[in-house]
Amino acid sequence: MPQPASVRRVLRCGFGRAARCYVRAALGGSTGQASRCRLRALAIAVAAASLAFGLAACGGGESSDANETPGTYRVEVTRAEFPTRQELGQTSLLRLGLRNPGNKTIPALTVSLSLAGEEGRASSLPFGIRDPEPGLAQPDRPVWVLAEHYPKFAGSAEPGGAGTSNPKTFDFGPLKPGATVNVVWKLSAVKSGHWVLRYAVGAGLAETTKAATGRGAKPGGTFAVRIVSRTPDKAVNDAGEVATGK
Repeated sequence: MPQPASVRRVLRCGFGRAARCYVRAALGGSTGQASRCRLRALAIAVAAASLAFGLAACGGGESSDANETPGTYRVEVTRAEFPTRQELGQTSLLRLGLRNPGNKTIPALTVSLSLAGEEGRASSLPFGIRDPEPGLAQPDRPVWVLAEHYPKFAGSAEPGGAGTSNPKTFDFGPLKPGATVNVVWKLSAVKSGHWVLRYAVGAGLAETTKAATGRGAKPGGTFAVRIVSRTPDKAVNDAGEVATGK
């Protein structure tokens, strides 16, 4: 990537002086002078690298939603599956099938997830709640833990949902007219109770880019799930001992 003019000036001017210092020291300058020049060159290099990094991070770049065409895009949920009864430690798959029935490419197909209720809305975790007890160092508590490299497109070994500035929203990229994608999350239950998990489907990251069903409603839904403790069956065997089994 070409360096900004300001960085080129720092590099040209700073290292030019440093080079003269090294030449002067090599021709008979003092050891102290050479050390000072080395430190000056190092400081210039660090400053130039920091400036370049800062400019690359926030100078001239466009936001992720800069190229989205404002409007309303049709989205159809063709599949929504998540086990309604789970056990602690059990791993389950949350599956969504999403289709673009319209005649325009959806700029960025997104899925936002959150647990229902105030504790779910207040949490920064897509599959967690916020503990209301004051003074906690980490008030967010997971109900499900998302497996590494998920979410992804069904049948793909690669992650498919990019993270966004909102940790509850996953971006699956553009979706062409008539195309359908199946996406999956792999979740492990870690907190017992009755939970309602909400999901909302979007068409972009900008506020002016909206998704709607054919009836004009916002696409999405809920999963009502009960997570229970694993309680193995117990019985007394012929030896009079308590044994675990079916």
